[in-house]
Amino acid sequence: AALVAAPLTFAQGNPGPRPGPPDNPPGAPVSAGAPLPNLSPADMAYFMEGLNRFREIDSVSGTQPGAGGSGLGPRFNPNSCAGCHAHPSPGGSSPQVNPQIAMASNYGATNTILPFITQNGPVRVVRFARNPDGSADGGVHNLFTITGRSDAAGCQIAQPDFATAVAQNNASFRIPTPLYGAGLVEAIPDAAILANKAANAQAKGALGIRGHENRSANDGTITRFGWKAQNKSLELFTGEAYNVEQGVTNEIFPTERDETPGCVFNQAPEDRTHPAAASVLKGVSDVTAIAAFIRLLAPPQPAPDSPSIANGRQTFTQIGCALCHTPALNGVRVYSDLLLHRMGAGLADGVRQGNAQGDDWRTAPLWGLGQRLFFLHDGRTSDLTEAIQAHASQNSEANGVVAGFNALSANAKQDLLNFLGAL
Repeated sequence: AALVAAPLTFAQGNPGPRPGPPDNPPGAPVSAGAPLPNLSPADMAYFMEGLNRFREIDSVSGTQPGAGGSGLGPRFNPNSCAGCHAHPSPGGSSPQVNPQIAMASNYGATNTILPFITQNGPVRVVRFARNPDGSADGGVHNLFTITGRSDAAGCQIAQPDFATAVAQNNASFRIPTPLYGAGLVEAIPDAAILANKAANAQAKGALGIRGHENRSANDGTITRFGWKAQNKSLELFTGEAYNVEQGVTNEIFPTERDETPGCVFNQAPEDRTHPAAASVLKGVSDVTAIAAFIRLLAPPQPAPDSPSIANGRQTFTQIGCALCHTPALNGVRVYSDLLLHRMGAGLADGVRQGNAQGDDWRTAPLWGLGQRLFFLHDGRTSDLTEAIQAHASQNSEANGVVAGFNALSANAKQDLLNFLGAL
């Protein structure tokens, strides 16, 4: 399959991933999903092996026709990594047609489709902020169960009570984070993140921008992956997602999240290293192979400059966007400081993860923004202007920057949107 996406930039006066503005017509490739350049043959082999496993569909015990993987459930959100990280290529974010609709009844499953999961809406994961007794929760509550599937005879477990959680404002939605360039992010030294945090202190202070890092409770180093920068490494990120999202136990997370009798069909860990395999490459676990694929994914390449894009880049810096969405860290053009920032009541979800509080969010890397279909942590909008406006609310560190955006002329706003669409 092709690993280069069609060009996508923002249309004039109509923000969103569609054909480009008048001064930047479609035609220049904006790549996403390619491997890092100049990989050795060995690294390229790891990339392709990881890509294959990233795409692999899991069934409960590997018996479903067309599903080569095993270990699904008992509770899950997708049945493959590429089911969620799909657009515009494997490693991206939510696709235009939500695969969770078909997943609900796949292979005989009897799940109910929830109102917040729609055919053309984003792939969503749900966390509950609180337990029924009012204590902190924050964990993922899977959308689906394997009940009713042809490969899960005898399993009888129910979906969580999402209706009550939504009614009580206790449900937090998150969409898949794009994974492009993640290996470069993993390699950024903590010192570079801290130096950037200390930089431009006067300008940040004038706009109310503070920011703080999330840190590992084990070794104290800076964590940087996930919507709240809660994960330290790509291996940990992958192992957790494999277990939490697909229900596949592995060598990092070896215990089923639901051990209801009659619903556990495989010996744990379901994903493991196979030392006796025909080659080292075939012997590594899915977690290791998928983490290697993610680590070797290149960041999307920006579209060529135009007068509008150049003006938008200048405006991006002038109004303060670049103070959080730092264009480059340690030479990596990530458009993020990888720090947590208070985003106010409008974006708060009440979930704490490590040093991240209920209204803290990691500055999202902006590379590839023009190829995304949904914006913000919960995918609430496909309109980039709406996403910018949502950054402003009570106690948000972005209020000053959004005020600067609102003060721009219509042409300057459009130039800024065209710049973001070209990333």
